[in-house]
Formats: sequence, structure tokens, C-alpha cells
Amino acid sequence: MASLSMTWSPPATNSSASHLRRFGRRSVMAFASLKKETSSLGVRVTEGEGKLPKVVLTSPHGSEAELYLFGGCITSWKVSNKDLLFVRPDAVFNGQKPISGGVPHCFPQFGPGAMQQHGFARNVNWSILDSQELEGNPVVTLELKDGPYSRSMWDFSFQATYKVILDAKSLSTELVITNTDNKPFSFSAALHTYFSASVTGASVRGLKGCKTLNKDPDPKNPLEGKEERDVITFPGFVDCVYLEAPNELILDNGLGDKILIQNSNWTDAVLWNPHLQMEACYKDFVCVENAKIGNVQLQPQQSWTATQQLTAG
Repeated sequence: MASLSMTWSPPATNSSASHLRRFGRRSVMAFASLKKETSSLGVRVTEGEGKLPKVVLTSPHGSEAELYLFGGCITSWKVSNKDLLFVRPDAVFNGQKPISGGVPHCFPQFGPGAMQQHGFARNVNWSILDSQELEGNPVVTLELKDGPYSRSMWDFSFQATYKVILDAKSLSTELVITNTDNKPFSFSAALHTYFSASVTGASVRGLKGCKTLNKDPDPKNPLEGKEERDVITFPGFVDCVYLEAPNELILDNGLGDKILIQNSNWTDAVLWNPHLQMEACYKDFVCVENAKIGNVQLQPQQSWTATQQLTAG
């Protein structure tokens, strides 16, 4: 197994224009260096949309994934040249707003709450901690630590690492949250995954029997219930939390693909499609999210780990 340690980190998101110009010159040097050093691992760093740095993973089997350092957001996963993830047409790549699509992070808060919607991990820069080759598959690990911006909302010291592994037909992630503070903290989290889909043909299996918190029609007052359907479809607006969900779901994206969604320690699931709230694109995606809705409590030096594996069938 080859291994390469990389600690390059871009500047914070509240940079001035002159700082961004300096970053541009610096990033060209970093890209050139990393491309040269990581090409044999199937991992390279290049300039993405909006000149934001992105990591490209290429497996020897031909599959490919793209991962932006801004937000630690996976924006593309191609199997047989077909992208199974979806990025919304209104997505912006300016380093100021979260990237709308792919696999954004929700941390340390899922949904609305004491801080901004879905926390801050999706709109700050992560850094590259490590790159390796695992049984021929490209692997990259990103890292996020607390700083003035995160502490303005959530005053704790933490480390988050996010490992992404690309195989022939699977994309796997491992998120580890460590409390590096001298006091306990709690958080909630999710991977807000957007899948390419034909919304009229898409369906999800595996959630029958789960307790539900249905945010339709009133997102502020979810209706408690129980899922009775074997096959869940998306006939209109859908925003529903499934508590204590199983660790395997099957998504039929309505485009000829079935995707097995497996996880460990993501105890809940969320299905979402905005319907006419996003008239320009709602027909082209569905969100099937692994989540931890209830708070995770971590004492100093404790860690929490959750994994996800998406497999194209």
C-alpha cells in the first residue's frame, strides 16, 4: 500500500479579494506538485468550478469521483461514465455558499437550530490529510478542525476526518468526529446525498416499519407516524425523517440504476424532494440521506465514527 501525506489547506472563506488572488498563485503551485506526486495513486488535485480546488479519484476500473475541499463535498461519482450524483443548476462555486448537490456535510447540526441551517462543515475549507492506495483503490482523507468561524457558532475544539474510497462500482466514506476539547460536547450530523433520478420513477425500499417524522405539510411541526409502505415513491413534496432506520436501503433512481446504500452508525435516514419549490430541477434528483438526528454526546478525547457505502447494481 502506497501512502502520501498532504497537509495543504486553502485559506478561510472570509478572505479578501487580494487574499484570494494570492491563493490563486499558491494553488497553481500546489496543484502541480500534488498532480505529480499522486498520479500513481489515482488521486490528483486540480482546479474545479469557480477555481476552487477539487480532488479527482480515478479507479483502475474506470470509475471516477470528484471531491471539493470547500465543504468536503463529493460532487460526482461516475460508474461506466454515468454520474450517479446530482448537482443542482443553481449551485454556486464561490467559496461563500455551500455547494448545492452531491454529498454535502451537515455538522454539527442537522436542519435548523441554534446555529445556521445544517451547521458549518459544508461551507468551510477542509484540508487534505492523507492519500493512499488500498488494494488498488484510490483513497483520500480530508480533515476539518475548529477555528474562529466555527467557534463563533459552536465554541468547541474538534477534529473531523473524512475518508473517501473509490472502487469499481462503490463509493465509501468514513466520517470520524473527535472531541479535542477539555469539556464535553454534543452534535447531530448527516450526509445530504443528492442522487440523479427521474423523480416519477424513483423509489426507495427498506424503510417499512420505521417511525417517521413527516415534515409535509408543516416543516416546523412534523407529524409522527409509522412507515407502512414496502416501496416509497416521490409523488410530490417529500421531506420525511425515518428514525432507527436499517443499515441497508435500495434506491431505484428511475434511470435504470439500483443503488445499494449501506451504513454503520448513521442511525436514521431522510428522504427529500422539494417538488415545485425547485421547479427547475426537482424532476432530476432525489435525496436519500444517512443521518444521526439525535445528539451524539462526546467526552474529551472520545470519537464517533460513521461509514457509508454506495454500490451501483
